[in-house]
Amino acid sequence: MSDLGNIKKPVKEEMAHFEAYFGRTMQSKIPLLKIILNYIFRRKGKQMRPLLVFLSAKLNGEIGEPTYVAATLIELLHTASLVHDDVVDNANERRGALSINALWNSKIAVLVGDYMLTKGMLISIEKNRIDMLELASEAVRSMTEGELLQLQKARKLNIREEDYFRIIKGKTAALLSACTACGARSATSNPDIIQLMKELGESIGIAFQIRDDLLDYEGNGLTGKISGNDIREKKITLPLIYSLEKASLSRKRHILNIIGNNKKSRSEVDEVIKFVSENGGMEYATLRMNQYRDKALAILDTYPDSEVKESLRAFVNYTVSRDK
Repeated sequence: MSDLGNIKKPVKEEMAHFEAYFGRTMQSKIPLLKIILNYIFRRKGKQMRPLLVFLSAKLNGEIGEPTYVAATLIELLHTASLVHDDVVDNANERRGALSINALWNSKIAVLVGDYMLTKGMLISIEKNRIDMLELASEAVRSMTEGELLQLQKARKLNIREEDYFRIIKGKTAALLSACTACGARSATSNPDIIQLMKELGESIGIAFQIRDDLLDYEGNGLTGKISGNDIREKKITLPLIYSLEKASLSRKRHILNIIGNNKKSRSEVDEVIKFVSENGGMEYATLRMNQYRDKALAILDTYPDSEVKESLRAFVNYTVSRDK
């Protein structure tokens, strides 16, 4: 069991119901907003986060309406963050389609993102799930702090390994942690279980982001990610951080000068990729990624064997083996 289709099997029916449930929340009487929400809904991605919510719920009890509320809240927050990210990054595409800011403009995109954030909050309040709203709000705070920390560090190109992990715990792991915590909370009120599942989501999230960063040095056009994008965008990630620590001062300065240039040639990007490859950056990042994978699997091993547990184990392994 490795692909997402197989991973979804234990909650396939619930995920199908969720699509309709979520679609009902993506409605508005404002014509422009209705058009944009419909555009977003029709271009939904792999729905990994709602899937994680449902699997986490079923691992710890029964799936009920609170689980649908949790999945909807998370998906709204996640989608809002993507819309806002595209504005921040001035990105014209998202998942192979034009971004909201490219089709309309940045002001409209920000407002649509704000609408989705508040919609998620209102659904939580209407369903009397303040507990889930608290978990999700903590994630949004961490995501914002992580993004700001990355911007601060990127200006001076002085990101250390400890900074990197602080950033990805906020930017990526916080939301996956909210997925597993909210999923568990929808099925149980046991604080120890909810905390354990929160740790599970964080470990998955960190492994997920390291894998994403590795793809930037592996990409060949077939993986869905063109190699060197992070380098062009001056993003210093774990493979590069480790390699820079191993390099001589002069070599380090040379590579950082390339990273700091606003316009880089393909040969310069390739030089950085080669530098990382030759200095063990890929191997080190893979080692660290697998440590978090193993931490996640160890948490799952505290549960009795079941189809849901196997799906979550497959989810973890998919996270670190995916090629896009």
